[in-house]
Amino acid sequence: MSEFFLIIISAIFVNNIVLAQFLGICPFLGVSNKLSTATGMSGAVCFVITLATVVTYLVNQYLLVPFKLEFLQTIAFILVIAALVQLVEIVLKKISPSLYQALGIFLPLITTNCAVLGVAITVVTKQFTFSGGEPHLFNLGEATIYAFATSLGYALAMVLFAGIREHLALNNVPKSFKGLPIALITVSIMAMAFLGFSGMVK
Repeated sequence: MSEFFLIIISAIFVNNIVLAQFLGICPFLGVSNKLSTATGMSGAVCFVITLATVVTYLVNQYLLVPFKLEFLQTIAFILVIAALVQLVEIVLKKISPSLYQALGIFLPLITTNCAVLGVAITVVTKQFTFSGGEPHLFNLGEATIYAFATSLGYALAMVLFAGIREHLALNNVPKSFKGLPIALITVSIMAMAFLGFSGMVK
């Protein structure tokens, strides 16, 4: 149980996928103008990252590794992610056409979102050490928790940033800093603030 708690805190705050690992920056900057679209995108990314990680983990463990096809990992993982994004698109188009229109091109771009692929590859290749034990690869339970916690970290960063950007739009920002410059400065400050959590997990 303590290992799961460590994974969750580490993935959300210490090793935040956006603010510490700098993955998934394109949709992060592109869809964070409004809180409503940022929330919708966060939900879609959470679903895709979590489900894609579970499916790719099983594909890797029970198909690629037994048949010594590990060299096909990236291609297989991208195909799984693309299929899940198509599923999200179909569901959003039926349930919330307005959100589907608001997300626009950024919804299909989840397929090429390096955050999704990065998490999927990390859980099957990188070894982790918990509570002074031996380094080991994630099992399915740890992989699922890590993926969900990472997606929550992505959602937290996006929603916070969207709220800040909405607030900045109402303020008198110097002309030379309007738009992307002030957004990048804000992200930099957020990333430095999140570094403060690094002392929580050793």
